[in-house]
Amino acid sequence: MLATKKDRYENTTYCSTKVIHWNGNTKKSWSVHLRTDISDHKTLTIPSNCDVPYDYVEKHFHGHEVSLTYEAGCCGFSASRHFINLGWNVLVVNPADVPRMDKQNYQKTDKIDCRNLAKQLHGGQLKGIYIPDEAQDLLKSLLGQRAETSKQLRALKSNIKGLLLYHGIEIPEEFDNPNWTKAFLEWLQQISWLHPTGKICIDSKLRMHEVIHKEYLQLANELRSYCRKHHNKDYYLLKSIPGLGGYLASAILAEIGDLRRFNNETQFASYIGIVPTMLNSGGTEKIQGVTPRCRGLLRSYIIKSS
Repeated sequence: MLATKKDRYENTTYCSTKVIHWNGNTKKSWSVHLRTDISDHKTLTIPSNCDVPYDYVEKHFHGHEVSLTYEAGCCGFSASRHFINLGWNVLVVNPADVPRMDKQNYQKTDKIDCRNLAKQLHGGQLKGIYIPDEAQDLLKSLLGQRAETSKQLRALKSNIKGLLLYHGIEIPEEFDNPNWTKAFLEWLQQISWLHPTGKICIDSKLRMHEVIHKEYLQLANELRSYCRKHHNKDYYLLKSIPGLGGYLASAILAEIGDLRRFNNETQFASYIGIVPTMLNSGGTEKIQGVTPRCRGLLRSYIIKSS
């Protein structure tokens, strides 16, 4: 977590810190390792509260420069923004990009992981990922909520069709497609069931469909409205691209934020994941499909749009 260096001739202390490591099972506590330029200091298990490591550092390394790193995960970027506001140097890293020895594939604990992160931070071997501000992070969460609502809607549609299939009710050919029209919904309501329980069941599913579909549409409208208000220039620039509509423009802004942080289109394509997996060895080159490193939701949107 923490690395310090003390000059023998000046009354000055420099502190480079590797701080917090957590995984999905440690929401109530953090494994923290502190390291100095001359030695490892200590590994701690502390409550998952940003004030605890800050108070510890202030007590034992007051006035030092502090560097902190942790792996991106379910805890998001709130801790990184908190420590940045305290004046600490913060690096959030992709877990897949942290250098590890082979034996760490067989001996893996929070203590070992956070010690390794401290060592790699001290050695300058870590490359951080982009840390969004709170407004950008919440906009991305809104996009995620709309995507989750879309999944729920698709699942419910499959559930309704599954009910009809189970009871041997054939859907008319003009309605048998992914786009559910008002006429199809009316047909579903008018199905004649031999017993009233069938009618009760399908009516329940249709009420759920109405609620989720309404939320599905409203979230998309809210997302577009926010981007028109707060990202007006970039929103309409993106919309000017042929085949790119208001929702996709909003999705790009929500997932990426300021596109100007990319130096060229190659970096942009790599970030989204629309680049191939290449293996070149001994004069033989293999292209094995698209890379698994991607922004999955945005990549699917862009591919469908193209």
